[in-house]
Amino acid sequence: MKNRTITAALACAAAVSLVSCDPAATDPKPAAPAASEPTPAMPTATPYEETEPAESKAVLDFVGMGLQSAQDKAQAEGFYLLKSHDSAGRDRLQALDRNWKVCSQSIEAGRTVPTDTELDFGAVKLEETCPAADAKAPAPAAGKMPDLVGKSVKAARGALDSGTSVTTTDAAEDRMVLLESNWQVCTQSPAPGAELTGQPVEFTAVKFEESCP
Repeated sequence: MKNRTITAALACAAAVSLVSCDPAATDPKPAAPAASEPTPAMPTATPYEETEPAESKAVLDFVGMGLQSAQDKAQAEGFYLLKSHDSAGRDRLQALDRNWKVCSQSIEAGRTVPTDTELDFGAVKLEETCPAADAKAPAPAAGKMPDLVGKSVKAARGALDSGTSVTTTDAAEDRMVLLESNWQVCTQSPAPGAELTGQPVEFTAVKFEESCP
């Protein structure tokens, strides 16, 4: 009886040992291989497209037209790059184009150019007379004081370094000089040709319809 018990115990131990050594019983189930991500598609090369050259047209004669009408007509002809400037040299902005008229144009009438060419109109207000030629703004100062007498205060200021201190007083009355493009320089200090070393600049001025004292 004792021998049977020992034999049974040994058989049981052997069975346990076999089960514990069985790889199928101890190792986890191998993980399934991860699904590979799709390879992103390479961007398709865009074929080079040549832009067609702009159409060429003869420029019309815009001189004498109202500025707004001239711009509308130019755009109707396919010219969309338009700008304008003050023919009187006063550096005024053409805020309401219908109040201005064309005195000059950068491309003469009849000349054939591509329609992407910029057209620049010189203009004055409707009640003003066009000058014989566009008045040029004073050249920027290059170390010396330019002659600014007769120029608009706005144009005169534009000819100086932006850091220059400019003081303008009314030469006729004790008025404030507010809209500088409506005032003309009567006197200046420093004098024309003087060295500019960052010193303050002083102007006296009157309105353009007035005479300097």
